[in-house]
Amino acid sequence: MSLEPTKANRIRLDLAAGVAAASCLFAFSASADLALLTNGDFLKVDTYEMVEEEKIRLDLRDGGSLYLPIGRVERIVDDEIVVVEEPPASPVGPPPETAPESRLELHWHADAVRPDTPYGALFFDAGKRFQLNPILLAAMARAESAYDPRALSVKGARGLLQLMPATAERFGVKRTELYDPQRNIEAASRYLNVLIKEFDGDLKLVLAAYNAGEGNVRKYKGVPPFRETRNYISRIYRFLGLAG
Repeated sequence: MSLEPTKANRIRLDLAAGVAAASCLFAFSASADLALLTNGDFLKVDTYEMVEEEKIRLDLRDGGSLYLPIGRVERIVDDEIVVVEEPPASPVGPPPETAPESRLELHWHADAVRPDTPYGALFFDAGKRFQLNPILLAAMARAESAYDPRALSVKGARGLLQLMPATAERFGVKRTELYDPQRNIEAASRYLNVLIKEFDGDLKLVLAAYNAGEGNVRKYKGVPPFRETRNYISRIYRFLGLAG
């Protein structure tokens, strides 16, 4: 008797594997994370899971679980600290010259172009309306969701630019509208303008705040030492063709 699976059995196995993989999208286990709440408090969590579209379960590091409406969670950030080694002291004499970092104009300018990406027209229109560089919006959407307007992260962030409902509601966009590409881009654009103003147009700090929250950027007086945040910045710099 042959043990070779039939075509029908192979299909069933493939479907089972697909279901198992899909389930991983909505439950995430991490060694350490911080759930930042809208009232300014934070919780240290080991795991978290979206149990409903509007509710998240937080498994606390000290034991026990807490169920919260997603609207009470500002964001969940990686609590993994990256140890950055200091470069060795330079020898006596002037330091070698280094190439200056490439720069990106963050604001709208007269020769702005429509991004050659999905939803390029929406990025262009939002850039003009909110005085932002549409290329930056497109690069962030690529990093956040790969241009998927229905994206839902394990942390509860939604849509093209992966906004948490609490963040979107700060800027007049309801959580039910976050899967609408135009409204999602609108909320993200308003948020970016706040961050650009707060951090004096420093792109790295703006991106760090978008990913890890303004409070963490202020706390660490720069890019937080979170691996997730640093990888996020590097990815967008790469998409933009900038030197980091």
